[in-house]
Amino acid sequence: MFWKIVGVLIVVWLAFTVIGAVVKGLFWLAVIGGVLFLGTAAYGAIKGRDETKRLRS
Repeated sequence: MFWKIVGVLIVVWLAFTVIGAVVKGLFWLAVIGGVLFLGTAAYGAIKGRDETKRLRS
């Protein structure tokens, strides 16, 4: 019985370790993706503003 409990605790600990590593990796990928998205949106807004100025002139 003791070894069953120890085995279950080890499996739970390993699961949390793997899930934690995956979440940590996905968090930084999400941060990088958000920064790239905001940069692209800002660049598109600036280019779009320049195009409308040229069309009105």
